Amino acid sequence: MKKILVIEDEELVRNNILEILDTVDFVAIGAPNGHLGVQLAQQQVPDLILCDVMMPELDGYGVLSAVRNNPATATIPFIFLTAKGEKTDIREGMNQGADDYLTKPFRRKELLGAIEARLAKHAAMYGGYAREKNRLMASLQQVEAQLNTAIHYDGLTQLPNQLLLREQFYQIRDRAAAKNQTIPILVIGLDRFSRINKTVGPGDADRLLQQVAERLLQCLGETDIVARLNADRFGIILGSATPKPTQSDRPLSPENSSLPLAQTLLETIAQPFRLDGHEIFLTASIGISRYPQDGDGIDPLMKNANVAMSHAKQLGGNQYQFYTREIETSQLEDLILEANLRYGLERSEFVVYYQPVVSLETGKIVSAEALVRWQHPEKGLISPGKFIPLAEETGLIMPLGELVLRTACEQVRRWQSAGLPSVRIAVNLSLRQFNLPDFSQNLARIVREIDLDPRWLELELTETILVQNVAETIEKLKKLKALGFSISLDDFGTGYSSLSYLQQFPFDTLKIDRCFVQNIPRNSTNTALTNAIIQMAHCLNLKVIAEGVETEPELAYLCEKNCDKMQGYLFSRPVSAAEFEAMLANGDRMAVIPVQSR
Repeated sequence: MKKILVIEDEELVRNNILEILDTVDFVAIGAPNGHLGVQLAQQQVPDLILCDVMMPELDGYGVLSAVRNNPATATIPFIFLTAKGEKTDIREGMNQGADDYLTKPFRRKELLGAIEARLAKHAAMYGGYAREKNRLMASLQQVEAQLNTAIHYDGLTQLPNQLLLREQFYQIRDRAAAKNQTIPILVIGLDRFSRINKTVGPGDADRLLQQVAERLLQCLGETDIVARLNADRFGIILGSATPKPTQSDRPLSPENSSLPLAQTLLETIAQPFRLDGHEIFLTASIGISRYPQDGDGIDPLMKNANVAMSHAKQLGGNQYQFYTREIETSQLEDLILEANLRYGLERSEFVVYYQPVVSLETGKIVSAEALVRWQHPEKGLISPGKFIPLAEETGLIMPLGELVLRTACEQVRRWQSAGLPSVRIAVNLSLRQFNLPDFSQNLARIVREIDLDPRWLELELTETILVQNVAETIEKLKKLKALGFSISLDDFGTGYSSLSYLQQFPFDTLKIDRCFVQNIPRNSTNTALTNAIIQMAHCLNLKVIAEGVETEPELAYLCEKNCDKMQGYLFSRPVSAAEFEAMLANGDRMAVIPVQSR
């Protein structure tokens, strides 16, 4: 049966025509406006089109132009329907490619006669060639659609990709600009996804990304757009734009800005995912930029949203941050600092300071903690709190950590050779450093080359290192103990603080973090915790060092509770090797030790 498309905005006229066509076994399709008519013509490819001339928005001439300019519909017979019978109107339609004209009102016989005549003429002109051409054109359209999908959509998640996101942004921007609105742009980065990828494998990681995409879609409205940007990052443009702030509004900043959707996204992603019966937990970091405050085009807006997202990750993840110039300035400073850090290692700008550890029984220096300092030629002494996290992030902590280890060992050996009292030096280990496959062998090689007895080197680990792979960590620590090294647990109480760690791992010393030592005995909570830690450690035959001791009352309390050693500004700040050597040579000791309390 032949398929006839009727494009007519007057419902009564359209329904009458459709009823007439139904009576003679035509497949009749109705469209109430020109836009829908063009769409149906491209989708259905009818055998003939009846189209009203005078329609709002897109009139009959516009429909005819669209039909003739599309190869798939270019040869379809086209009959105009009009209430105007002027020769100039008829001529204009014929000039644009119409095949016939029917003036309203027309009779049933006129309508069917015109249709039959046009169909017969078309069959005579094109016949099988037209059908084959249409078939080929339909195939080409299918290929074009597949190609368009491949170009504009992500193959894994079926979400739009960055190219389509870019194209759609400008459509949303134009609408927002006309209404004086702000458009939020979000970049979502999954936290520590590379570790999960390595653990579960690429196949399951892909399934996880598909589930993430589904959850993101569930949180968004019809006018919002979400796209996959790369492996573990997604971008969102909120089509439901918000009004621009006025001059009376407070300036947008992380302190006074909020976006409820961002918090919803974080909470949705944080819900457990299931893979083959196992629960996987993810968190995300979200960066937000806004048009037009943070940029006029998609490129600067995406860049700024990425800057904010990276800042959210640096703050620990599982949060969202708005872009500010201060964040970008800080990240630029970090880039410069990273470059200086690399050059600093090459130029030997790093020095090792030593903070004495004092026995609370004798008041004498019994050991020291090696602490790295950066003596920058222009900026002076740079705080470890500034460059250590950057060194961890960039991997430079490994050469820096080995520098501290070797320097500390060489210094201890020099003091011993000079006849000074032997003291043990504690060196902090980073997670990257400890996880090196040949760490134990490398450490043994260093002390062998320096000719230092391993018992004079103490290795400090944090609880974060211990929980990565418990069984493997225990074996590595046992190997280090067998080589003669001492092991201490640093910053106890600030991490997981599980009694099982103290029972499983071969520690010699436990260090109480300074946050528990401050203000004892005035702070009842700190007092109770510090007392419990000391008692527990002694029950396990561990020595206890209290860090950050700064006042006489703190010292007196620690002595009363039989803490073994202290480290803090009450006795000495971290000092240079020369200053520490002078302390050893002079036999410096703590002036006031409340021995009577021990």
